[in-house]
Amino acid sequence: MKYFLFFCRILVGGTFIVSGLVKANDPLGFSYKLEEYFAESALNLTFLEPWSLVLAILACLAEVVLGFAVLVGGRMKLATWAILVLTLFFGWLTAYTATCDPQGKYETIENGVKAMHDVTCVTDCGCFGDAMKGSLGRSLTPWESFTKDLILLVFVLPLFFVSVFRKPGITFNTSSDDKVLLPGGLLLVALWSWVFGWSFFFWFTVVGLGVYLLIKRFVQGVKAEWITALWITILSFGFIWYCWQHLPMKDYRAYAVGKSIPEAQKMGQPPVQEIYVTYKNKNTGEQKEFDSKGKYPWDDSTWVYVDRRIDVKERGIPSPVADFRLTDRDGVDITADILAEPTPVMLIVIKTLADASTDCLPAIKALTDEAYKKGWYVYGATATSLDDVEGFRHEHQLAFDFVTCDETTLKTIIRSNPGVVVLKEGVVKGQWHCNDVPVLGEVVISIE
Repeated sequence: MKYFLFFCRILVGGTFIVSGLVKANDPLGFSYKLEEYFAESALNLTFLEPWSLVLAILACLAEVVLGFAVLVGGRMKLATWAILVLTLFFGWLTAYTATCDPQGKYETIENGVKAMHDVTCVTDCGCFGDAMKGSLGRSLTPWESFTKDLILLVFVLPLFFVSVFRKPGITFNTSSDDKVLLPGGLLLVALWSWVFGWSFFFWFTVVGLGVYLLIKRFVQGVKAEWITALWITILSFGFIWYCWQHLPMKDYRAYAVGKSIPEAQKMGQPPVQEIYVTYKNKNTGEQKEFDSKGKYPWDDSTWVYVDRRIDVKERGIPSPVADFRLTDRDGVDITADILAEPTPVMLIVIKTLADASTDCLPAIKALTDEAYKKGWYVYGATATSLDDVEGFRHEHQLAFDFVTCDETTLKTIIRSNPGVVVLKEGVVKGQWHCNDVPVLGEVVISIE
């Protein structure tokens, strides 16, 4: 039983640490995922939308701290209660995601009149952020995520029952416990690091556990448990804060520096589907379904169209940059021209003007003015209507023209509003957060 519990602690602790760090690497991305769930057309928890970022940060912190708690045996009654609640919650969320009906409707009352709207199904639960997609080529499907949560629950429950209902339960590690649990936890984290192609998870855990051993050497009893929890909280929050105030340390998205957008556009595969059309014979009343392999009787006046259905054989794979489309004020799609341009193209991504930070706009103005002098192309990219952009441009004396792009795409391109992106022949050469706007000389060095 002892070694089975050790195995459970290694599996649960290591997985929670990595799961939390993956999300902590991109706290804004995780908050966007929560916003999708909170939307009226999804879970209808719109009152939580303003708190999405705060909740995202707290969830990341909780996962990392609880993962370490399980490995070191700190406050296990409290820790296993929290882990059980989180596991059940995420299991419910993935089940909701997997069973969501994309054809579903929900009812609202607008000006006293009932109105029906389409349900929004969150197709990717975001359990491992963009890391799974960026490293293995795809995210877990909703059912795979649900299965993962069920498997995790199998190993959480023994820890919960032993910690809560048995005396003395699972206590703070002894030296002999550390000799098994710490190497085992590091080995599992190393495995996850290999899966996601980033050794940071391993070294973060090494630092966390190393200081834990120092704390145990100089502090005894309950104080050591709480000081360890405080240390891991500070370490984790520092990482989250850095990634929020700058950019993700590891960028798994399709717009990461070095990625080619034209190449990514070719990655999608169209769905394989069969279209069946039902016609009715006006003379006999017979209804007959025709497939696309046969000849539709559209030119036969004795048959009238009734309905059609689409049988999807293979769902296909959408390109990760399918919605990257830049449109100028005249409604002209200039995407292909920008992606083919051998001269550097600087995009100032301002997702929406309403919630854009203006503190860095003087630095952006100086940067873009210098880029113009060097002969570069400069555009502002926004999801805000271009009719509303002119006042913003004049207020901040921005010389460049704006183009429109899908808001979700802009949020994906760079986790900053505004942010700076430089392209050359469609390859992302550089990205800078609002807090890190460079001078042109730095940009030139980065793209050469």
